[in-house]
Amino acid sequence: MNNQGATVVISHHIADNKLNQYEEWLNEIGPLCRSAIGFVDWQIIRPIPDLTFIYTVIIRFDTLTNLKNWMESTTRKMLIEKIKPILKTEDTYHINSGLDFLFAPKPAGSKPPAKWKQFLITWSAIYPLSMLILILIVPVLSQVKVDGSPLITSLLISGVIVFLMVYLVMPNYTKLIRKWLYK
Repeated sequence: MNNQGATVVISHHIADNKLNQYEEWLNEIGPLCRSAIGFVDWQIIRPIPDLTFIYTVIIRFDTLTNLKNWMESTTRKMLIEKIKPILKTEDTYHINSGLDFLFAPKPAGSKPPAKWKQFLITWSAIYPLSMLILILIVPVLSQVKVDGSPLITSLLISGVIVFLMVYLVMPNYTKLIRKWLYK
């Protein structure tokens, strides 16, 4: 289906000492991307200063069609050409629909997992993780005097859960249950 939303994960390896130029470029492309039809949101995972040089940009659109229209637009292509001189590698990205991006790479030739399987797996990972994070993070937040605002507490907890889900839990969890998931 085309109405389930779509996500693109873009990786850009930036040349040494060119991070400021890339940040300026993000300020140029950002408003154009946000004004594209169907744009939902984007997140930027920045490199660790003086240690890593890879930016990861996650962009969500309401439909796969709208996302592809942005990714293949002349505006984006022109801006990618503009930034190429400071990229160490090509502009690489992966497009997924729905929550498919949470799951480990599927076996060649297989379809994405059934939505009900994605639901069960995601729920079975988020529930214990959310309980564990509450137990571990809330005391830390009270020590640093952040516990007074439910909005900030919820923001931090949900951010930690999503980070762990995307980078740690789901890639490993789905590898363990790959046979069932892609059956």
